[in-house]
Amino acid sequence: MDIYKNSVHSAGNTTVSVARGSKADVLVVRGENPGFSGQVIDGEFIAPENHENAVVLRRVFPFTAPVPVLTRKRSFGVGDRLGIASYGHIRVFRKYDAAPVLAQQSIRELTLTHRDFDNVLDCASYAVFREDWQGGFGADGDHLKTDKEVEYALSCGYTMITLDCSEHIRNDVEDMPTEQLKKEYTPNAELEARYKDKSFKVENHEIHFTAEELMRCALIYGGAIEHADRIFHSYIKGKPVDFELSIDETATPTTPTQHFFVANELSLRHVELATVAPRFCGEFQKGIDYIGDLKQFESEMAVHAAVARRFGYKLSIHSGSDKLSVFPIIGRLTLGNFHVKTAGTNWLEAMRVTAETDPKLYREVHAYALVAFHEAKKYYHVTTNLNNIPALDTLTDAQLPELFTQNDARQLIHITYGLILSAKDENGNSLYRDRLYANWREHDELYAKRLEQHIGRHLELLYSQIPQD
Repeated sequence: MDIYKNSVHSAGNTTVSVARGSKADVLVVRGENPGFSGQVIDGEFIAPENHENAVVLRRVFPFTAPVPVLTRKRSFGVGDRLGIASYGHIRVFRKYDAAPVLAQQSIRELTLTHRDFDNVLDCASYAVFREDWQGGFGADGDHLKTDKEVEYALSCGYTMITLDCSEHIRNDVEDMPTEQLKKEYTPNAELEARYKDKSFKVENHEIHFTAEELMRCALIYGGAIEHADRIFHSYIKGKPVDFELSIDETATPTTPTQHFFVANELSLRHVELATVAPRFCGEFQKGIDYIGDLKQFESEMAVHAAVARRFGYKLSIHSGSDKLSVFPIIGRLTLGNFHVKTAGTNWLEAMRVTAETDPKLYREVHAYALVAFHEAKKYYHVTTNLNNIPALDTLTDAQLPELFTQNDARQLIHITYGLILSAKDENGNSLYRDRLYANWREHDELYAKRLEQHIGRHLELLYSQIPQD
């Protein structure tokens, strides 16, 4: 069998390696079997890459198990919706010192791709083993909202919990008239003594709370603070788990003053934050570059970064895929201490490979995406204009990959991934999923190279203006 050269590992009297099968990789176990399930084929014990064997793999070879990584200076999440991207991602992290979070999925993504947290982690573990990545990696239960979801991720061995507080954040307060604000706000002597008409020096920035600003902060974020406090002390405290607070899934940006208020309140409650994801000014739409005023972004990012340093955590940048214009600013103003999350751009690179190598299949998928787009928009905020996308019958096969340089086409494919992968014919058979996976398996080296280039570009820009230590 064709053994991957980096995959040969020994532990005690056992040697395990990964071989390329015709349809899937398999484990080859020689010597003493520590518990892998499989069968003898042509004199070799062959074990499939399933969940049960991943559990054994992580026990026998601990470097294939996730660890907390957000305490490292830089970290980077690469959500792999397909379970085949980590091989290319690992190549990138051999070049940069950012700690990878290779297993990173939200409940929404699991639902749309018909996967579970076990499968996401297992795919990362097998990739780490095959590629001999022993630098450590994280596993992020991303955008979790409820106790049940947090418990689920932790039960699967995830080492990072991203708590999405969006359902506890009020979007109706930011523009609320002052009189209405006073009616809604319940006087709180303790809060008022702490903040009302007070200023706080944060490095070379000053954060000031007027009475009105305090009322808005309390009304917008009071529920989120209570939720984060309870989740941390119920599930995270004392465990080797990184805790990230997500307050970015909101209708209005998080001002630096609001960021300070949330951070200070949680600090007083002894909530230990590894990262916080504010909702930055401008728009971080899926799969395309930043939309907004770069000068305003830079000005506010400077304060957000200072607040994070004040309270001892890193800033987390969500929807970080392809935000190339702001990466140098982020790297510089955070002093190289950041956590960035990407996900959909890895799927886009897979579809670009299909456009390059199987134009007929890509045309089918693209046509279906145009029909499915309005259903997919229920899950994502995008400003896609389908009229800007060239009609397929006007493009040659050689021109199809160029669609991935056009924002509207990128977002079309980006947000329809779940519907594309789930589509079935009248007999219940997959319309595209099986053929797409076969295409990606046939061209897995090309996909790995594309990811190495594309994610590498993200990190190159993030590192480009980091001040020298």
